[in-house]
Amino acid sequence: MADTTVMKVSSEASPKGAQGQIYLATGKRVSMRMWRDEPPNDGQDSGSAPREYETVGYVISGRAELTLEGQTLRLEPGDSWLVPPGAQHSYRILEPFTAVEATTPPAQVHGRDE
Repeated sequence: MADTTVMKVSSEASPKGAQGQIYLATGKRVSMRMWRDEPPNDGQDSGSAPREYETVGYVISGRAELTLEGQTLRLEPGDSWLVPPGAQHSYRILEPFTAVEATTPPAQVHGRDE
């Protein structure tokens, strides 16, 4: 039998994570989250960390730098990016930043993104 689950999630009512992420729709194999108007982090990066999930993201507004396995990429409105599972990476927010990310498997399951 096919899965017929239908879900709508309003970002205003969504739970927030400890790092400021807003949890959006989550399925069995993929989840979405949003970072809304994240403030610049005063030249500091978020700290390099590998995660066990794959992330793809899309910049809605603002600018940031993603350092991924030693290479720094500038992220601007309209850009998208990929962080493979297990890759060392960090973010540095340069100006108020809004982006949407999808992770597989879901980042928030079992505290993977905390």
